[in-house]
Amino acid sequence: MLAATVAPSGAAGLRLAAIDWAMLETAWAIGHIPVAGTELIRFRIESPGIPLPAETLDLGLRGTPNFEQLRIAAPNLILSSPFYTRHEDALTAVAPVFSLPFFVRGEPSLPHALDAIEALAERLGDPASGHRARQNAETQFDRIAARLKPHADRPVMLIDFGDARHFRAFGFDSLYGSTLTRLGLANAWQDGTQFSFAAPVPLDRLAEMPDASFVIVSPVPLEARGQLQRSVLWNALPQVRAGRVHQLSATNAFGGVPSALAFAEGLAEALATA
Repeated sequence: MLAATVAPSGAAGLRLAAIDWAMLETAWAIGHIPVAGTELIRFRIESPGIPLPAETLDLGLRGTPNFEQLRIAAPNLILSSPFYTRHEDALTAVAPVFSLPFFVRGEPSLPHALDAIEALAERLGDPASGHRARQNAETQFDRIAARLKPHADRPVMLIDFGDARHFRAFGFDSLYGSTLTRLGLANAWQDGTQFSFAAPVPLDRLAEMPDASFVIVSPVPLEARGQLQRSVLWNALPQVRAGRVHQLSATNAFGGVPSALAFAEGLAEALATA
């Protein structure tokens, strides 16, 4: 994973608050750790490789941040994204807002996440940290892509189970899908998406891609796990019969470059056992 040279954001009077998780990860990647962020309990589960200080203030839900807590955090810059435009007036009443796009309809998200590293570093007056972090990330992607070359002849189907009969599929415009492209792998999901994924997709759609490897990108809910083990449909799929099902650890589908690298590393490790 991208290794940050950690410099608390309070250094030199800089205090960042992150409403958007991808922006939080981007700040971490360049070594400027926000003093506050949203949904930190869930963030720590989905982005376990990004250690935040215990004293980082939790601002509540991303969709409805706690403005009282935000004022207590006393940021002098708030990190946001176009997802939270409806809150911009209220946010700017607390501090200036810096917003960057990560997920744009019809466009791969990883290039936006890579650009965000340098854009945020420039905004913080620390462009050197952005150049270093981006170069480090590109080097790691190249290394992982080289490891995955033996698997480039088989498409990858990325799956996130909601229950035993439905799943979420990730398109080329998602963080995971665009990372597959960066790694030289083909995405088996070629249909459209909304907000970079399609859901709920019926389980029987998986029968349409018999040559794919299945990569489950997050832990399967306990009840669904038991039902899948007993599912006639699931067990009849050629991918399942051939053992081409791989389980990854939790990563953040709406994160930035650190989550993309964590996903890439997990994918390389999983496919190495194929």
